Amino acid sequence: MDGFLPMDRARRKTLKSAIGCVGVGLHSGRRVALTLRPAAIGTGIVFRRTDLNIDIPARFDRVVDTRLCTALVAEGAPEARIGTVEHVMAALAGTGVTDALIELDGAEVPILDGSAAPFVFLIDCAGTVTHNVAAPVIEVLKSVRVEENGAFAEIHPTALPGFEADLGIEFAAPAIGTQSLALRITPASFRAGLAEARTFALAEEIARLRAAGLAQGGSLANAVVVDGPMVINPGGLRRPDEFVRHKLLDVVGDLALAGAALSGRFVGRRSGHALNNRLLRALFADRSAWRMAEGEVQTDGAMVRLPAAAAPAIA
Repeated sequence: MDGFLPMDRARRKTLKSAIGCVGVGLHSGRRVALTLRPAAIGTGIVFRRTDLNIDIPARFDRVVDTRLCTALVAEGAPEARIGTVEHVMAALAGTGVTDALIELDGAEVPILDGSAAPFVFLIDCAGTVTHNVAAPVIEVLKSVRVEENGAFAEIHPTALPGFEADLGIEFAAPAIGTQSLALRITPASFRAGLAEARTFALAEEIARLRAAGLAQGGSLANAVVVDGPMVINPGGLRRPDEFVRHKLLDVVGDLALAGAALSGRFVGRRSGHALNNRLLRALFADRSAWRMAEGEVQTDGAMVRLPAAAAPAIA
């Protein structure tokens, strides 16, 4: 077991083999091919625009847009942008993959069915390799909070190592209403409780989004659409509280951009991509609020301590 686990148990993990898929971007509507590839120990998660031959590290300080998704941009190359990274990032974090290369021939990760489950399926098909090298863990040392218009996101220290999350959402649409979910995030709980939860939209907003150049690839095949008290999708919901589960999936994906697993407790109310990213920026801006645990590697029966990686500077 790996991922959001106690610090003495998390190990670096990558894929056994490459695997790919083809889909459309939720917002662009354009066809895009994605390939997940193994990466060397210490690489972290890196996106590569194969059409531009430019790499973009999956880090919070490379986030350039949080309108209805999380988008990254390469430093010094604004044309190298990748949108809707949160679902594949959640799948990698939720399965404990610490090192991988994600190749794309376009500017947006394919939406597939609107959840992280297809990416988990790809990871399972490719297989994983766990190395006897401890993965770095960012331990939260004191509480940090960001807020806007009554919504907020917080990160707190925890008594037990690992990552916990408590999220509440509130929508005027009766089909959604007020929902909340608290969960300790582990590979098992991610698979069972979050991975299959799909993104969603309000029917009355779709025309406005498309007029703004967003949701061009959205459909009932990749999103739950709500019209007042009704869920329009013929198959209905996968869970009665699928909405808050998807928002918590987004939290996992957005916070995976910390660059290493977080050991802390997230609390959010009406938090979305923007506040999730602001929370990471506020956390790393306060050097007294976190520490990077050192990694260890087993060599000839002895534990050799490796230097901890530094957190990225805020651009």
